[in-house]
Amino acid sequence: MSHKATFDEALRIAAGRLRAVGVDSAEWDARMLLAHVLKVGHMDIPSTQEATNAEQFYALIDRRAQREPLQHIIGTAPFGPLDLEVGPGVFIPRPETETLADWAVNYLNQHFPRAKFAGAGESLAPAVVDLCTGSGALAAYIAHYRPDVQVFAVELSDASLPFTQRNLAGTSVQIIQSDVTSVELLNKLEAVVGRVDLVVTNPPYVPEDPNLAPEVYHDPHDAVFSGVEGMDTINAMLPNVLKLLARGGAVGIEHDDSTSELVQRAANQAGLVNVSPLKDLGGTARFVLAKAPS
Repeated sequence: MSHKATFDEALRIAAGRLRAVGVDSAEWDARMLLAHVLKVGHMDIPSTQEATNAEQFYALIDRRAQREPLQHIIGTAPFGPLDLEVGPGVFIPRPETETLADWAVNYLNQHFPRAKFAGAGESLAPAVVDLCTGSGALAAYIAHYRPDVQVFAVELSDASLPFTQRNLAGTSVQIIQSDVTSVELLNKLEAVVGRVDLVVTNPPYVPEDPNLAPEVYHDPHDAVFSGVEGMDTINAMLPNVLKLLARGGAVGIEHDDSTSELVQRAANQAGLVNVSPLKDLGGTARFVLAKAPS
């Protein structure tokens, strides 16, 4: 009688296939795909049991071996406590961005305590704008922890907006389709221009480069790359950021790990103050924080 592979053996075979084509997270990706097939948590895979559903599992491994992003295969991406729907046409949120999301919630909790604003109504509630929201990750995270806050999520792409809408369904977040670098943005957000308490943004910021990991190029080009230095969108959006913010209002900007000094300089030149870097959990300066003059 021929040996029938266990789930543990199937995982080893799958991880080996992924390592062979250069997938850095081969073991993790194989485990997540098997958990997806079995509809269990990744810690709940019955390792010693006979590997049922093996053909379906290996079919997904073949897709991952072609460097299709794990999140596209599964259809969701984790972001803090949330599972966000993703797929072709929308930028996949990265774990690093959770640092910015957490900073934003902590900033709101410190400066606008929830107990004070619960039930206050839109006219008194703090206003938050998420520029280049994409999947809606930052807006959804903030709304999850601070449902009393007035949140606007701005996205231009027709391809991304269906994901934005599905991920923000059931929240009070208002979705605005607009170019964040255009005066159109200020027209569409006319009601809150000059009184926004917090702006967060994970804009396109990667310098043009044809030699990145293959998965990067599955994201929409316009959501990832932003000119030779990666600064085109950030430079163009900063005047709008300053006009949106209330006196003393804060902004947090995600940027490429090579452009912290460029972003800080641009923020200062745009008229923002108290400009400082914020590091991600890996110790990389990945965000710039700043305020509008008081």
